[in-house]
Amino acid sequence: MKISDYGITGNCRSSALISKNGSIDWCCLPDFDSPSVFGRLLDEDIGGCFAVRPVGDYATRQTYMNNTNILETRFTSADAEFSIYDFMPVYRTDESSYYNAPEIYRIIKVLRGTPSITIDYRPALNYARPTTGIINKTYIKHFTTEGRYESIYLYTSLPKDDVMKGNVIRPCEESFLCVAYNQKLVKMTMKRVWLEFQRTKVYWMNWANRTLSFPKYGEEIMRSSLLLKLLTYDRSGAVIAAPTTSLPETIGETRNWDYRFCWIRDASMVIKAFLHIGHINSAQRFQKFILSVSHGKQEEIQIMYGLRGERDLEEKILEHLKGFNDSPPVRIGNGAYSQKQNDIYGVLIDAIYLSFQKFPSTLDTSEELWTLVRSIVALVARHWHKPDRGIWEIRGSERHFVYSKAMSWLALDRGVKIARMLDRDFYVDEWTALAEKIREDIFTNGWDKEIGAFVQYYGSKHLDASNLLLDEIGIVEADDPRYVSTVLRTKEELCRKGFMFRYLNEDDFGVPRSSFVLCTFWLVNSLYRIGHRKEAVEIFENILKCSNHLGLLSEHIDIETGELLGNFPQAYSHLGLIQSALLLNGEEVSFENEIFRFIKP
Repeated sequence: MKISDYGITGNCRSSALISKNGSIDWCCLPDFDSPSVFGRLLDEDIGGCFAVRPVGDYATRQTYMNNTNILETRFTSADAEFSIYDFMPVYRTDESSYYNAPEIYRIIKVLRGTPSITIDYRPALNYARPTTGIINKTYIKHFTTEGRYESIYLYTSLPKDDVMKGNVIRPCEESFLCVAYNQKLVKMTMKRVWLEFQRTKVYWMNWANRTLSFPKYGEEIMRSSLLLKLLTYDRSGAVIAAPTTSLPETIGETRNWDYRFCWIRDASMVIKAFLHIGHINSAQRFQKFILSVSHGKQEEIQIMYGLRGERDLEEKILEHLKGFNDSPPVRIGNGAYSQKQNDIYGVLIDAIYLSFQKFPSTLDTSEELWTLVRSIVALVARHWHKPDRGIWEIRGSERHFVYSKAMSWLALDRGVKIARMLDRDFYVDEWTALAEKIREDIFTNGWDKEIGAFVQYYGSKHLDASNLLLDEIGIVEADDPRYVSTVLRTKEELCRKGFMFRYLNEDDFGVPRSSFVLCTFWLVNSLYRIGHRKEAVEIFENILKCSNHLGLLSEHIDIETGELLGNFPQAYSHLGLIQSALLLNGEEVSFENEIFRFIKP
């Protein structure tokens, strides 16, 4: 089983991972963060799956319908050919409402000959923990008989008994299967299913049509943009890091995490990406989510939240699941939510700065934002000089990480700019002085003259890919010799075969063994900005080759095999792809960029 073998479909509420052989091996209903219904990805024996299997020797090819998130898996033999269209419904119902029910449609369309298939339908509710009961009526209902009650319904135009027994079926020209979390109130017919298909197709194509086009890497930008939209939780505007949990960063190790949550750290990056591809409404909705989870004057801010703003993300291990390719543990929840990471303040206040620049707001909203700005600055003043866990969520000792200090500087810098925007000049001198104090501290304690680079944390000799962002943050210029040297030394130390590691010093779990996709895009950007443009393009195009047959990327890459590792598909890897692709198109995407285009060329 390979992570790269999967495609994804979804509807801004939940998603399903479907193998290139037509098996749904991961799906959580009704929401991204719900317990799994199909979880074969994390346990081949008991996890559960929903597969359509051809009888005989068939070649397969998996693609997306043009400019949509509808997945087509085509099966071809000498005598027959058929396709499965997988989608989850999403479409506009009126000017302000959307329909995105927690259900998966599978349309089987015969294109040639008379194929024979079997259906392997084995739901395993609630992470495959409880015993499951079955009821066969006009639908097939699976439900838990102990513990937390869950149920799902299967509707199909195929013979239900043959479906359940795995008998050979010869589908007619058009057939359907639909897994629904809720019992359907409309009669399920082929006509109804095609209507849902067409509505969903139109939704995605309209969204794609509003996305700006670019002369270079246009297809990659479009696919990444569609994925990013798919992983948006429509009900709150949050964007999840990935739709999976516990896909390992390295096979056989224990770096397995649940990523079905929203990291505030990436807020500014998400907003910029949506703005640069022409989706101001999506950017504004995510910005509102960020602000909605930050309430109370000088309240401590978490690094991550649940899809609805939940604060308690208690981490647990599911001992009964073997893990992907026998790589336990399988975790749900994420204990990093309680960590102290000082860089979060810079991320949040930068998002507010963007809000004041780009989004219209009422007087009361502006006053609320200004209150939040002053609260964040107060928090920075209280915490910037303290050690923290850093951007990589180290679970061991706290350190004085350079990136955390730089982001604290960013919070003050943006605070000053916001104060000037709002004619609150009496804050400017005080905040400017504190910003300069932080900057001097970084240049005194974070720069290592012997190494010729900004280091990972004060007093260390280790390098860290996050320092490639110092130019984007604005604390140094791209032509500053210290930054140029940091980029080149960091590349020399952390880049292997064109792939970047976050760091290579030992952490709580040993020495990292797989590269971090986002960091490779950071390297592309930093090389481009210091004038090494040919090399930047080469590294960018090399990592594009590691995306799977659908153009999807995970969080990590095995540098020896090029195989995708870690949770998949990873929203922030694709955010990094968009950012680098825009830069190579001549579109500057720095932390402070005044130029945004909203008219489709």
